[in-house]
Amino acid sequence: MSVGTLPVIRVLPAGLKNQIAAGEVVERPSSVVKELVENSLDAGASRVDVTVEKGGRALILVQDNGFGIAANQLSLAVTRHATSKIQRFEDITSIGSFGFRGEALPSIASVSRFTMTSCHEGADEAAFIEVRGGEIEGEGPAALAAGTRVEVRDLFGNTPARLKFLKTEVTENKRCQETLMRISLAHLHAGFSLTMGGREALRLPPDQELSARLKTFWPPVVCEGLRPFDFEREGYRAHGVAGSPATAQGRGDRILLYVNGRSVQDKMMLSAVRQAYRGMLLSREYPQIVLFLEVPNEEVDVNVHPAKLEVRFLEESRVFSTIRGGVMQALSFAEEAPPVLPHPGHSRPLENIGNDYAGTGAAPVKRSHQPSALRSEPKFATYREYQQDYNPPKDIPLPVPPSRTSSERVFSDDRTEFGTHETHISGAVAGRAEGVTLAGTNYTYLGQVADTYLVLRQGESLVLIDQHAAHERVLLAAMREARTKGDSQPLALPLEITLHPSEVDVLLGVKDDLKSMGFLLELDGPAKVLVRGIPPTLDTGKAREYLVDALAEKAKTLDDLWTMMSCKTAIKAGQALAVDEALALLDVWLQTPERDFCPHGRPVVVRWNPLDLEKLFKRK
Repeated sequence: MSVGTLPVIRVLPAGLKNQIAAGEVVERPSSVVKELVENSLDAGASRVDVTVEKGGRALILVQDNGFGIAANQLSLAVTRHATSKIQRFEDITSIGSFGFRGEALPSIASVSRFTMTSCHEGADEAAFIEVRGGEIEGEGPAALAAGTRVEVRDLFGNTPARLKFLKTEVTENKRCQETLMRISLAHLHAGFSLTMGGREALRLPPDQELSARLKTFWPPVVCEGLRPFDFEREGYRAHGVAGSPATAQGRGDRILLYVNGRSVQDKMMLSAVRQAYRGMLLSREYPQIVLFLEVPNEEVDVNVHPAKLEVRFLEESRVFSTIRGGVMQALSFAEEAPPVLPHPGHSRPLENIGNDYAGTGAAPVKRSHQPSALRSEPKFATYREYQQDYNPPKDIPLPVPPSRTSSERVFSDDRTEFGTHETHISGAVAGRAEGVTLAGTNYTYLGQVADTYLVLRQGESLVLIDQHAAHERVLLAAMREARTKGDSQPLALPLEITLHPSEVDVLLGVKDDLKSMGFLLELDGPAKVLVRGIPPTLDTGKAREYLVDALAEKAKTLDDLWTMMSCKTAIKAGQALAVDEALALLDVWLQTPERDFCPHGRPVVVRWNPLDLEKLFKRK
């Protein structure tokens, strides 16, 4: 390549520089909503009204009652790196406002038709400025009583390549609403409204309690499980509300984290939350939590991400322990234990073992724990201790397999190996050598270990089966088989379920899937659904519980919801099984597809052949 063809370094035009900056700050319409609403709050607004048309493509309008911008400073407000929030270098290390780099307004104005009207506090009249594609096209006096009004029209109209990355109008509207939700939860003193498509979708009065504001966004089944916490350590404070493990869901979109009032996405903070719930949740479950962390401004760097979504802490270990302590404080007051669900009786046929549990969501058992003072540690260190505390019933058996006759299940009183009594070894192993061969297999049932594992002999191999994991797999298989045929049982009187606004959108998204399972649903107005038919294998009570869980988005998909239900419904570790109960479970488990792993991917069965055993005893 000759020297004459080498590219030449040039200073970019102002408009192009703003469009490049816009790519960092303005990803989609919800980004515009975030920047403009935060500007309003920085201006001391106690009332912010947002209007969105066509998902934000056609119009985003934000109006507030803040202290406004002086007429002679409107042009500076749409100039890059012009700000009222930083005056010296030291200010960068102690940012207390939301916006501070002077990039949002010029970036937005460079990719839209932008008009800002403002009445500065104490001014006789308001003023406006119009910007088209980053260039000022007009400014002058205007009519506005107080505050600031920003109109963003034809977003990305001059950058069509950006438009193709936007989602549907419904999706973009939902993201705008979620953005306003996150901001509003951190500013309970302010009132907010959101109008979309000419209809008021949201109105939040000022000076609300956090619990009252959350009820606008989250369904009752979630809000009822929330517990408050307020924990302080070495000048750091964590406060908010945390959900009971019993209301955990299969997605993490209800984990809301804030640092000094700013909504953030921080992996270390999330890890602290997960650590507090350790042993109480399944690997695919997520709690609901709204967590506000307050730290000195000089000990957190909020300038590490263009959209200010990420932060960096000076004392990460202190942040971690403060968050963990706060969440554990909430969990120590949780009054709900995991659900205790009855097993079918002996008279029920084995093929109903899955159907009896499918779709259940029984109300959790209430236990009262009233410590005399706030505690920073949870009552239970692990989920196992959590389970053991409420003592699930151990005398309700699983059904007996119909293929096994009563004579095959009669045992003599002179068993030769362990006798008729239970043998305990170091307090950990209890069982009886039953020596019962499962019909049609080479498996021989020997007993139960630690009230958790079923011991079998398969030829010359020793086999251990996790009873909880095996039952999970059985239940999930039954649900899948019975719930996808579309068969429906009509109800004489329709079942009425009141819908929270957030549940309406969820219902519309899963209505076809529910129909394939046998649910016949009909919307009756904007806040009620009529259930005219249910799957034949569910009773009315269980059908209601199933729908409530589905509408609360406790899982990403319906299959994930079945998985969660199978886990919560399955017999637990630490539950003693009679011989007939164990044999019933093993019979149906051996006929179940994918039986070697539970729905979460954990192994159900562990085997040792003679060579493995010789290695364990160091014979090889």
